[in-house]
Amino acid sequence: MPNKPATTQAPKEVWQGALEISGFKARLVLRIWEATDGTLTGNLESVDQGGKNTPADNLTFQGGVLRFGIKTGQGQYEGTVKEDGSEISGTWTQFGRSFPLVFHKSDNTAGLPDSKQSPESKKAPTQVWQGALVAGGSKLRLVLKIWEATDSTLTAKVDSPDQGAMDLPVDTISFKEKKLSFEMNMLGASYEGVLNESGTEISGTFKQRGASFPLVLKKSDQAALAEVKHPQEPKKPYPYKEEEIVFANAKAGVKLAGTLTMPKSGSPFPAVVLITGSGPQNRDEELLGHKPFLVLADYLTRRGIAVLRFDDRGVGKSTGDFSKATSADFATDALAAVEYLKTRKEINLKQIGLIGHSEGGLIAPMVAVQSPDVAFIVLMAGPGVPGDEILYLQEALISKVMGRNEEEIAKNREVQKRMYAVVKEEKDQVAAEQKLREILKDASAKMSASEDAINAQIEQSLSPWFRYFLNYDPRPTLQKVKCPVLAINGEKDLQVPPQQNLPEIEKALKAGGNSDYSIVKLPSLNHLFQTSKTGAPSEYAQIEETIAPVALETMGNWILQHTQKY
Repeated sequence: MPNKPATTQAPKEVWQGALEISGFKARLVLRIWEATDGTLTGNLESVDQGGKNTPADNLTFQGGVLRFGIKTGQGQYEGTVKEDGSEISGTWTQFGRSFPLVFHKSDNTAGLPDSKQSPESKKAPTQVWQGALVAGGSKLRLVLKIWEATDSTLTAKVDSPDQGAMDLPVDTISFKEKKLSFEMNMLGASYEGVLNESGTEISGTFKQRGASFPLVLKKSDQAALAEVKHPQEPKKPYPYKEEEIVFANAKAGVKLAGTLTMPKSGSPFPAVVLITGSGPQNRDEELLGHKPFLVLADYLTRRGIAVLRFDDRGVGKSTGDFSKATSADFATDALAAVEYLKTRKEINLKQIGLIGHSEGGLIAPMVAVQSPDVAFIVLMAGPGVPGDEILYLQEALISKVMGRNEEEIAKNREVQKRMYAVVKEEKDQVAAEQKLREILKDASAKMSASEDAINAQIEQSLSPWFRYFLNYDPRPTLQKVKCPVLAINGEKDLQVPPQQNLPEIEKALKAGGNSDYSIVKLPSLNHLFQTSKTGAPSEYAQIEETIAPVALETMGNWILQHTQKY
């Protein structure tokens, strides 16, 4: 195990930034320690959430790119260091949404902003109240924790377990004559409610940025809600072989680390390579507390299929630079995985397939066209239209389920159109930056977005990956796919909507003369193939199910039918 430095020592580096959402800022301090063996560890302090320190997991600082994740809040960060080393500009991704986040280097911890942590907040709260906000059919649980000082002064914090946000600061609170009221300036939120006669329930209204929601808070003895369980995650020992492997993508100069699972007997086996969705992902495609590829690999291996899953380049134990890669580059990584499986005597060389989720469903057809060794592909929520068309509908559907009105949605669409036109058409980087800056300053005027936030948004929009994604039309490639194809989508997928993408995938395959394909829309499933109520990304973390059994069975049965072992 690596040597873990004690956090009582002075950190090697300290970085300060602010996560800005809808004009409200959450100040952050990232501290990084380096052990004697060069291993990096870190923690992230959310100054406006009581100064709570959270471990920065899988922290790497390679090739001018900083990456880390936060398991408790299920967030991920990736940023590029400025040439003079004074600034890191990147993107914070959480709950399916992305936000610009810029860190500035600090010489030491002195002068860091003070947290709002009170001495009382280190003790157990005097009162705990729990409730749930319902917006657009989606539920968000809230926990109000109240402390009473010796002079009867009240302080409070709010937890939002389903958003991974804990100890959100309450700026003012009053609880007198059975009336509770509090304000949260950082979120632009307030609450007013009345206590019932028995003293067990407060009925009132939660307001945020002009919207009002009924909120009933019930008295609780527990300071925290139960952690969401993930019952589908397999527990060791497994009834199959598991092997840590490394293979090379020689042309790209990267080494990819992964896990190969195989049945204990019956070789040679059919095999699949799992291809992750967008954003830096580890081999389990871990997000929001779920490990979809771990669950999928376990299911398929138990049914007699070998599975290779691997960390994206630049993630986990894989080398390379994720930030400079496009979908086409990731396709070469998946192709290298196929080549690796061909070296294994346990694998049936004529039965190597691919399963790609989301962006992985864009990549799988690319690999199938490049390699005759790909025997079949499975597209899990794979795109069937260009990226800009997907993002227009995605934004509208998610906004609608979140309760935004048509006027707001239309305004956002116009900003998107203007930005995407620049990204797609303006090849000159300097000119593109200038045009995007004008659009963003105009759109952000009402929200007073900071210059740092605008810079990060521009950098994200003009990244090689995003430019490629907006312009790439998957249909010509799909027309060239000759191997069997299974395309599945969840009926309630709001990120890669089935009504937009499945028909186009089918048209392209048919136009190319492919007669062995199946198009399946699975009722009630979301983008992660969980059984859901609305499909909103805010539900992902709340749901215990990682992948619905019907999705697993649909894929497993189809693969076995096509490898003659069903």
